[in-house]
Amino acid sequence: MAHTLPTLPYGHDALEPHIDTLTMQIHHGKHHQAYVDNLNKALAGTEGENKSLEELMASISAYPPAVRNNGGGHYNHSLFWSVLTPGGSPLNGDLEAAINEIFGSLDGLKEKMNTAGTTRFGSGWAWLSVSEGKLVVSSTPNQDNPLMDIAEVKGTPILGIDVWEHAYYLKYQNKRPDYMVAIWNVVNWAEVAKRYQAAL
Repeated sequence: MAHTLPTLPYGHDALEPHIDTLTMQIHHGKHHQAYVDNLNKALAGTEGENKSLEELMASISAYPPAVRNNGGGHYNHSLFWSVLTPGGSPLNGDLEAAINEIFGSLDGLKEKMNTAGTTRFGSGWAWLSVSEGKLVVSSTPNQDNPLMDIAEVKGTPILGIDVWEHAYYLKYQNKRPDYMVAIWNVVNWAEVAKRYQAAL
């Protein structure tokens, strides 16, 4: 089954002013599309062709780098688009309670995630995941993620923040910390909460 580029659930300009239109057009239409195309090429004619993205991630060490990089890129970006929404959405319920319990407050979580993202050398991701029923923050290099069998901190990702330069450079240039602060304005907490319940 060929992998396909998911349609954005909002317009390219919908996350302005926090994420600019041109970045969204290039990030989704060019970068993510390339991960999908290259993943399909890398899997063509192999047994991995019929596996879901999640199955591929779980045994990624058995695959060549092209599958790891492009499969990770496809999975990570598909999650990323879904956990963003114009204007953001409120945090409440069980997820809010769990965040308060583990991180003291939403601000405590933001601080931890922002540190994970800004201190990631080079390209990568900052993650909020569920690991053994508990929320954990981690970061991964390149297009790795916590689902991968090679991940340092394993878990089910429920929120990911892309800290590759292509995610922010047109608007924020070298100011990754400014981007990390701004992105919280467009987090779709309703979707993150849904993913949290599913991961439990």
